[in-house]
Amino acid sequence: MNRKFTSFGIGVLLLGSTLFAGLPNAKADTKGNNVNIAEHEPMNTKVQSIDGTNVLFQYGEPVPSFDTWTLKEQSRSYLNLDGKWKFAMDPNNQGLNEKWFEQGYDDKNWQEEKVPGSWDLYDTPGFGTYDGSNFGKGSAFYDGYAWFRTHFWPDANWKNPFVKLNFLGVNYRAWVYVNGHLVGEHEGGYSPFALDVGEYLQPGKDNVIAVRVYRKPTYDSYTSSNPKPITADTELPYKPVDFWPYAGITRSVYLEATSDVNVSKILTATGDHTLTTKVVVYNHGDKEVHRQLVVDPGGKTGGEPKSQDVDLKPGEVKVVSMDFQILKAAYWSPDSPTLYQVTAALYKGKGEGQVIQKGNGSIDDSLSTNYGMRTIAVENGKLTLNGKQVFLKGLNWHEETAASGRSMTIEEYNTELSHVLDVNANFIRNSHYNRHPYVYDFADQHGLMVLDEVENMWLDTKQEVLQTNSYGLSRALALSMAWNQINHPSTIMWSLQNESGIWDDQTVYRNWLGDMKEAVKSVDIQKRPVTWASGSSWDPAYDLADVIGLNEYFGYFYMQDSDLGRTLDIVHKTYPNKPILITENGTWAYADEVNNHGPETQSGTEEWQSYKFLNHWNQVTDPSRLPYMAGYTFWVLKDYKERLNYNQQINGISTMGLMSFDKEKPRLVYDTFKNAINPIR
Repeated sequence: MNRKFTSFGIGVLLLGSTLFAGLPNAKADTKGNNVNIAEHEPMNTKVQSIDGTNVLFQYGEPVPSFDTWTLKEQSRSYLNLDGKWKFAMDPNNQGLNEKWFEQGYDDKNWQEEKVPGSWDLYDTPGFGTYDGSNFGKGSAFYDGYAWFRTHFWPDANWKNPFVKLNFLGVNYRAWVYVNGHLVGEHEGGYSPFALDVGEYLQPGKDNVIAVRVYRKPTYDSYTSSNPKPITADTELPYKPVDFWPYAGITRSVYLEATSDVNVSKILTATGDHTLTTKVVVYNHGDKEVHRQLVVDPGGKTGGEPKSQDVDLKPGEVKVVSMDFQILKAAYWSPDSPTLYQVTAALYKGKGEGQVIQKGNGSIDDSLSTNYGMRTIAVENGKLTLNGKQVFLKGLNWHEETAASGRSMTIEEYNTELSHVLDVNANFIRNSHYNRHPYVYDFADQHGLMVLDEVENMWLDTKQEVLQTNSYGLSRALALSMAWNQINHPSTIMWSLQNESGIWDDQTVYRNWLGDMKEAVKSVDIQKRPVTWASGSSWDPAYDLADVIGLNEYFGYFYMQDSDLGRTLDIVHKTYPNKPILITENGTWAYADEVNNHGPETQSGTEEWQSYKFLNHWNQVTDPSRLPYMAGYTFWVLKDYKERLNYNQQINGISTMGLMSFDKEKPRLVYDTFKNAINPIR
């Protein structure tokens, strides 16, 4: 494809036949065709109403909080499993038959690799080399199965507690074994998951975790001049997309031991100096118990702790709801990102009126989470934050660096996200997958508003109906997104999909979106607005959206730049009570950073890229449109690595960023974007 077609906005989509050979859950039908026989996503994701609150379950248990990645509880024990793991590729899929998962399997000849990490960066040919003698070779182009193994020694006192094995991200599909026992399977590379492993551990002894990981090939060949895309109807994304599918255990892994009677999750919602908490408590044990739950809304809020007695039968889950006055709390906003911490503790015995004192010996289990006092809503056709109209000056971005792939270090996150702050953006769109937990923490602390999004990218009608009626992965990932990020004040909206098929069957498309929206709304007690990044100005489901999300490339892929404003006016007239957010717009620049200048009328110059941005920005921020515009999101913060079969002459880099990929050198548009004044302060 020509260098200029470097966006996945409304660009050329590659089509091809569906190939299931070698994929999980595949077999041949009576006619010899490969078909996918998986009936449902493997996490068994369900929502159950408990005491009037909807609770998310996976693997038969309430989905726990992953805030413990940073907020370690004194009442719990932890074992960080990051570090060197044994690694072996399994191109012939022989690991299962040879029992590579067994505790006593001899892995001494396996290579050692860093976890978290991406196997794409494991070998010497370089990351995704498209040129020279290494064209299409190396671990970056290895697809299929691979195995990871690690040995660890849990303390002897871990014999009785409830122990969760937490993965923050494994791409794409994972089968997890503990001491030879399959304890769970997960699908979706960007959602954390927790597995109940206590019964399989051997405290005080050598234990082994083995993880079998699968990545679907993008093409049948990476060196062919005419490769065929490989698809899998139930996967997300189901076909080649233009961001790199970094494979492996890409985020942190840790063990977390709690009491059998524990706090699984705290849900928060705030109003005008009010806080509502819904605390999910779980008796993982086999005895009926009595506990006192004490909830503290946090220091400097003016709120006082409250307590309630809780009786739990074996295996029972309950939700305890409490409302607090937090009269001294300050609002969270981009200009003043004030955070508070709520803690829920379970005490043995009555202990009426106790105030939480961690480590005093009476706490059975506790959990904390950060929150901010803020409201987000659509009011009178406007997007409002704390009751006032807000305009989102935003950036799309991909979570990657040349050095670390999608397994970025904290220092790399700080560098990347500091660029967002430097260009005076107040908003990021997490295109097209959930981010590492650190990203949401950073956004909370620095006043960045976030549109969170799941991997529903470029689906067609066939896949939409499969997801809605049977497989359910679209719904599962949307539910996981809302449940996991619910307490972050920075997360202000949910995005359900990006540029998926509309016109073949509008009923299927609407049902798919409606199903996910209903699911997200069912667990989000903050009732955030729901949107998606549509590839069409005339999306037939816009009436279902709270905020209209539009990817637009006027004057790039179609029509003229000047057609944007008129189109926005028509969309607003059609849906007068819905604010409109430009979820994508941008253009490319030549990769040559030295000789990449010229007139603004010449495609590919930095001047042209800058001019294009400003043209669209000015139409969006025209005073006549501000009453109904929610914001503008530029594509993209930084160049990114892609696996589609274009831009191979520049090593598969899409050059649409404010900055270059590896050197992170700013382009002219960086300062142009930085100097664009947010019209609503």
